[in-house]
Amino acid sequence: MLVPAIVFLAGLCAGSFLNVVILRTREGTSFVGGRSRCAACAVELGPSELVPVLSYLALRGRCRHCAVPLSIQYPLVEFVTGVLCLALFVHADSWMMFVRDIVFVAFLTVLFVYDLRYMEILDRFTVPAMGIALLSNIYLGSDPRSLVMGAGVLGGFFLAQYAISKGRWIGAGDIRMGFLMGFMLGFSHAIAALFLAYLGGALFGVALIALKRADGKTPIPFGSFLAVATVTVLLFGNQLVDWYLGLLLG
Repeated sequence: MLVPAIVFLAGLCAGSFLNVVILRTREGTSFVGGRSRCAACAVELGPSELVPVLSYLALRGRCRHCAVPLSIQYPLVEFVTGVLCLALFVHADSWMMFVRDIVFVAFLTVLFVYDLRYMEILDRFTVPAMGIALLSNIYLGSDPRSLVMGAGVLGGFFLAQYAISKGRWIGAGDIRMGFLMGFMLGFSHAIAALFLAYLGGALFGVALIALKRADGKTPIPFGSFLAVATVTVLLFGNQLVDWYLGLLLG
């Protein structure tokens, strides 16, 4: 029980760092070095205010200095990252696989939150993640042909949509997400993730329309759905591929 607990706590800390990456990327500042500050009053935060999840609960979701409400993003990202780290630890066949998947999830978490909040998929995250995914998967024994085919098919699929619609249906960032998913998952698993993303996006859109929170022209942060689908397939890939093939073959 000790090792899983350590993994979970390390995941909470990793989630705290990912929040810093997201915030400082938006601000245009470096996320390496420098003390964390309150976004409202700019007061430097002390150690007791930086404990993942617990600090937010102890402060009742408000800055200790100016009482401005803190974003729920902070504890949610920390907690979910901790849970995902624990799930990946249980799922991994080796320490190398675990490290690879943690790196994948770190990039995908940042991409998920950034697209959800700001409707942007940044190349500064997708491009290096592509190289890391391709090299690490090859090192761990994945078939390079499957990785390249997955990236080519998904990236090409989004590129075609972008070209046909002249950028009205999807953004250019989705194209890079397609390549990234292929390099992370390989061909068959990437196709399953694509199906899941479209299913999730469609259900989300229908729910928003039913609640009168959106109409047919409201943009949806589709990159967030692609990120969630990729993490899901990382954890349950074989089962999902079998399910997806079952749907196709009847």
